[in-house]
Amino acid sequence: MWPQQGRTGREDHLPHPAGHALFNAPRISLAFLMVLSEKVSQLMEWTSKRSVIRMNGDKFRRLVKAPPRNYSVIVMFTALQPHRQCVVCKQADEEYQILANSWRYSSAFTNKIFFAMVDFDEGSDVFQMLNMNSAPTFINFPAKGKPKRGDTYELQVRGFAAEQLARWVADRTDVNIRVIRPPNYAGPLMLGLLLAVIGGLVYLRGSNLDFLYNKTGWAFAALVSNHDSCLPGASYIHGSSQAQFVAETHIVLLFNGGVTLGMVLLHEAATSDMDVGKRKIMCIAGIGLVVFFFSWLLSVFRSKYHGYPYRYCFSISALLILLKSS
Repeated sequence: MWPQQGRTGREDHLPHPAGHALFNAPRISLAFLMVLSEKVSQLMEWTSKRSVIRMNGDKFRRLVKAPPRNYSVIVMFTALQPHRQCVVCKQADEEYQILANSWRYSSAFTNKIFFAMVDFDEGSDVFQMLNMNSAPTFINFPAKGKPKRGDTYELQVRGFAAEQLARWVADRTDVNIRVIRPPNYAGPLMLGLLLAVIGGLVYLRGSNLDFLYNKTGWAFAALVSNHDSCLPGASYIHGSSQAQFVAETHIVLLFNGGVTLGMVLLHEAATSDMDVGKRKIMCIAGIGLVVFFFSWLLSVFRSKYHGYPYRYCFSISALLILLKSS
């Protein structure tokens, strides 16, 4: 009897496995929610100060890689330090900042997605962990599961314009961001310069205005300036060297024609028998045309061949603003 009683007593004190798990389940769920809430609050606090969160290895592992997580993180892996001499990294960073600011100050702002950046000199261990040896690279870390093939942005194919990045983000996260660029007054200034050049030509040829009635010239100008402009958000310059739009061909043709016209005016200013005043005006107009259109030719080249280091006065963004306002 005594052994049986002792065995019964010991069994009464053994914990029941199922009952133990059910008892601790609320505690585990509560701890899970507390950790998740703390992570989201921390990210929201950083985002309120800066749209793109700079992360080192510890922040990346804790907030991006480690569970729990119910939010997606778009991360740009880059190398912005001057000694890295990564020109394309700086250009991509400018577009990335425009995208993040457009999200931060719009109705699309939500705590289901965040934008972050890992610089090689601040998080080289992250590059090693992901076996990454190139920059810049954009990766979406989804709320559930590991990144898939489509979560790595195809930079060489699509370019790094903020509008292209926004389309990719919408495809991977269902968050639609309307890109809002900061004001750029170069477009109106260039339009004024162009009108001034045209006015100078009219003044020089005041006695012969037959060229204003040339139907072929006006038709060509209308074709170049209005091609696809009726489509909202139409693109004029493809962001990659792998493709080219029809309108892009016309634009480049117009730019080369402008450079040629400028050279002709410079030649006429140097060799014609007109009075000195008119020759000076032709010289100034010729220089203006060459600088104006050659600058935009280089800008188009830079927008398609990312990392090209040279520029000349004006950027392609001014051209796009001018075209979209027409």
